[in-house]
Amino acid sequence: MPAYRSKAVILLILVLWGAAGISAQEKYDFIKYNANVLHYDTNAAPMQFLFQKWQRVTSTGQGNLNIVHIGGSHVQAGTFPHRIRTNILSAFPKSVGGRGLLFPYSAAAKCNNPADYKVHCAEKMILTRNVYRQPEHPLGLCGISVTARDVTSRIQILMNDRQFDFATSRVIVLGHSPQGVIPSLSYEGHDTPPSYVDTANHRYVFNLRNATDSFEIKLPCHSGEEFTLTGVYLGSRNPGISYHSIGVNGAAVPDYFKCALVQDLRLLHPDLVIFGIGINDAHGKDFDSIAFKRNYLRLCDSIRMVSPNCAFIFVSNNDSYRKVGRSYAVNKNGLLVRDVCYRLAEATGGAVWDQFEIMGGLKSMEKWQKAGLAQRDKVHFTRAGYQLMGDLLYGAIDRELQKDWKPSKLAPEMKRVVKDTKEKPLPRGLRRKPKRTTAPTPQTTKKIDSDRFPYIPE
Repeated sequence: MPAYRSKAVILLILVLWGAAGISAQEKYDFIKYNANVLHYDTNAAPMQFLFQKWQRVTSTGQGNLNIVHIGGSHVQAGTFPHRIRTNILSAFPKSVGGRGLLFPYSAAAKCNNPADYKVHCAEKMILTRNVYRQPEHPLGLCGISVTARDVTSRIQILMNDRQFDFATSRVIVLGHSPQGVIPSLSYEGHDTPPSYVDTANHRYVFNLRNATDSFEIKLPCHSGEEFTLTGVYLGSRNPGISYHSIGVNGAAVPDYFKCALVQDLRLLHPDLVIFGIGINDAHGKDFDSIAFKRNYLRLCDSIRMVSPNCAFIFVSNNDSYRKVGRSYAVNKNGLLVRDVCYRLAEATGGAVWDQFEIMGGLKSMEKWQKAGLAQRDKVHFTRAGYQLMGDLLYGAIDRELQKDWKPSKLAPEMKRVVKDTKEKPLPRGLRRKPKRTTAPTPQTTKKIDSDRFPYIPE
């Protein structure tokens, strides 16, 4: 090939590569990229504490930072939180911590599992979720459990993402057994009993001789016996960042009150909780924004009981529609949830990631669907949509990390969540221009069906 033609080809490749980079960032004209920021009061101690610690952990290589992402089907599906996890650990490759808390969703029939780890269980297990009106089996922070009964069950777990080394030498099985069934762990062809059992917190701790990224949990139940597994924790002796994602299809804020949160929160001790709950709370006509805020404050308070310095990021609802007969009607409750998120951030010293605004506001979900970023139900996103959301949220966080967060004299333990009081003007960092769109008036809370928005596979 002539030299001039070779240079032309190289130039064309560079131009196309640059265009691809731009299009990946600002490809869609209906997305408000300039709104992709974290809204918070810059004087808020929790956010200052978070970013100072984040920079200290990543710059010194010492200490641990725990991020917990809690939500409904958007989180259980796994693509959204794992995209954020991937962005964070790719940006800080020397700060890769443990995989942390996970749940073997597909150990139960018809229960979708995140793609970054595989789960296999041949035996039939009983599924319990916090969306059930009266859960029959114990629930932990994961909000979901599987129960083995009358027969030995085996749950295989295999890390499926080779970008990061999540091999671990410390596995903690979380669960309950009224009959005292003790689980064992099988790896490298050997069955290993727990190193010790923490009966108070329902933990079975396995300290392994060799690190592994695949293992099998054995639940040896005989006739009349059962064991309820509420989560699996993959620890790490290495300092760094761990990103734990917790999601239950159809979950609303009050559903997490049915779970024993504190014992698992003590294990994670979160520095940041990303809240993505609300799409199911606000799906019906009778949405009570006052009760919604009160419930959220209660949930925040339970976290601050364990981690007083924990920072919160409240993710507003995505724009969505509800099905009415054979057609769809826009769900204006998203506007109410959005306003509550700003009030929650003000009350807790947290931040808002205004997903509703970033998408393009009311009725923007139709544009996302036409672009192949959202599913036909006009509630969930496609894989590409969730990945884009993950990139956007990480971008907003990264923008704050680029600032120089010099250590300041913060109280060693910040106050817990303030009580719900009369509304007052928001701090400067949380103010925004009011929307003219008329939102529905809050009404009395009404009990709704547990499976509000089940995840629809792509």
